[in-house]
Amino acid sequence: MSGSQVIVLVTPAFFALMALEWAAGRWRGRPAFRLADALTSISLGMLSQTSAVFTRVLRLGLYTLTWQTLALWRGDAFWHSAVGWLLALLLYDFCYYWYHRLGHRVAVLWAAHAVHHHSQHYNLSTALRQTSSGALFGWLFYLPMALVGVPPLVFAVVGLVDLLYQFWVHTEQVGRLGWFDRWFCSPSNHRVHHAVNERYVDKNYGGILIVWDRLFGTFEDEDAREPCVYGTRGLLNSWDPLWANAQVYTGLARDSWHTRRWRDKLGVWLRPPGWRPQDVARRFPKPAFDIDQMPLFNPAMSPALRWFAGVQFVLLLAGVAAFLWQAEGAPLATNAVWFAALAACQWALGAAMQGRIGMWEALMIEAGALATATSALGLREWHVLAKPAAMVFAIVAVAAGAWSTRARGRFCLNRSQVLLLAALLGSLAGDVFLMLPGLFIPGLLSFLLAHLCYIALFRQGVPWFGQRAALVAALGLAAGMYAFLWWGGLPVALRGPVAAYVGVIALMAAQAWGRWAALRDRPALLVALGACCFMLSDSLLAINRFVTPLPGAQVWVLASYYAAQALIVGGMLRGGRRGLAQHLDRE
Repeated sequence: MSGSQVIVLVTPAFFALMALEWAAGRWRGRPAFRLADALTSISLGMLSQTSAVFTRVLRLGLYTLTWQTLALWRGDAFWHSAVGWLLALLLYDFCYYWYHRLGHRVAVLWAAHAVHHHSQHYNLSTALRQTSSGALFGWLFYLPMALVGVPPLVFAVVGLVDLLYQFWVHTEQVGRLGWFDRWFCSPSNHRVHHAVNERYVDKNYGGILIVWDRLFGTFEDEDAREPCVYGTRGLLNSWDPLWANAQVYTGLARDSWHTRRWRDKLGVWLRPPGWRPQDVARRFPKPAFDIDQMPLFNPAMSPALRWFAGVQFVLLLAGVAAFLWQAEGAPLATNAVWFAALAACQWALGAAMQGRIGMWEALMIEAGALATATSALGLREWHVLAKPAAMVFAIVAVAAGAWSTRARGRFCLNRSQVLLLAALLGSLAGDVFLMLPGLFIPGLLSFLLAHLCYIALFRQGVPWFGQRAALVAALGLAAGMYAFLWWGGLPVALRGPVAAYVGVIALMAAQAWGRWAALRDRPALLVALGACCFMLSDSLLAINRFVTPLPGAQVWVLASYYAAQALIVGGMLRGGRRGLAQHLDRE
């Protein structure tokens, strides 16, 4: 049985304990959970486990290689005895202490570990908030175990035991435990570790034993007179699981890029977290940390959104469990496709809970991710449901947006929304036609009409082709692509329709960038990027169909297609709401 399957089997126990913690908090009048925070923590745990399918070679593979070639002593019989297992667990916990400690003292290691500390709450869901990038350097800290001869199986099992032990200490519902607190990592000791109070920060690194902290001077006792304040000193302020993993890396990369001295470019990554070169600190100052200025990140969620998030989370959890259960025996490409689809669904859920996208937009993205995955893996029965569903959800998102922007009793289905709906209906028809044999030309015409509607949509309120450079570039790329298709064997009967289609999509992209040049706002930029994704998707589709088969063509064609639709719909909805607000202000 693989480690991923063990995690799947113990997951019901995790949720049972979280339910018990929730009930205890309600009974004591101190709620332990906030829905969005808890779902984000668990989502990060799911992302950590699904990504581990691909990084396991770094942790266990390199450990095994070191053990096979460099072990100083090979006594497997000893390590499989009771004493050997206990000693291996102690060695693992000791290595974990130093890995954990340096994870707080070296910026690049903190970039991975910060994910676990982002939550401003402290409960059992926080235990599941794990990094997806820790394997990049974490394997180095356990190589001493390989050198002394601990077999890979023993290493993997004691590592799992150490990890599972740490689940229960993430709670505020368990108080001080007397003598236990002096020897073991306990809820009281670990609450200190998660706190950002000056006296608590960077303390209590132990995994199972707190003895290591007492020996090496990093222990701090919890003081009831100074309650723990949780989170990180650089607040995340997001429910996005992908951004949670990238936030600190992005900040380090930005500082490293802007500093002038090469020594500082390296120092940004290797010095303690928070250190910044003087030139960067002067150009891009940040306010000093103030524990009294840590607003709680908790965007409002309507009852409908809470129900939506709960149902989506349950479905995601089932999908992740199914993925983990079969991942070890599945081909790498299959795992990569399902991982990408699950990650897209997790992003959509986080964005919806945060209010960055609507519920129907989230469903559109999720259906697009499933349509891409099912097409790539040949699951036709599911694909014929997911592919049209994505455009149906997009249409409903636009209609719901029109309904929600009613102005003073008037239903605001304006010209822009009519054109957007027409473009999406054309896309829906094109999707259906292209799924059916022998209907390529009707599908092409449907998308041609959709793109004409997009051109008219992008013309609203701005000049025709306001950025000449974009027009020249788009037409030049279109001409080059058409020439490539012609020489690659484009059938004679399709040369005219394909020429018209290539020209129209180039004009659509040029108009989108001209619109951005006129408006210069984020929604217009999203639309312009969506138009570029359309050009990419159609180019890949044409090359794959008429010139040469492309590896993984269905993934790249559909992923860029749904990215295009999502960016355009999202940009137009946000631009429409902003325009309506300005119109009402003028009235």
